[in-house]
Amino acid sequence: MEIASETILRLADDASVQHVGDGAVVLLARSGQLYTCNGTTEAFLDKVDGARSLDQIVGLLSAEFEIDKDTLDQDMAALAGDLLSEGILAAPDA
Repeated sequence: MEIASETILRLADDASVQHVGDGAVVLLARSGQLYTCNGTTEAFLDKVDGARSLDQIVGLLSAEFEIDKDTLDQDMAALAGDLLSEGILAAPDA
């Protein structure tokens, strides 16, 4: 699913993120499914708060990792789409 840059992102109601060691895991309570996150996904999910848009999150990550924002735009939109399809992010306006 394509996610527009102005889309406000939030975790699904039954998703929780736990930081462990050098990464994080996401638990989906409805299914009991556990996902391990790499550092990029962990940093992305740390910025998802239900108030920030995809564009704002990309801006924060760009500053944090000193990467050109344009470089991150496509990758983070694809990541957000993957997380949405897995049920980790809530559907926009849901």
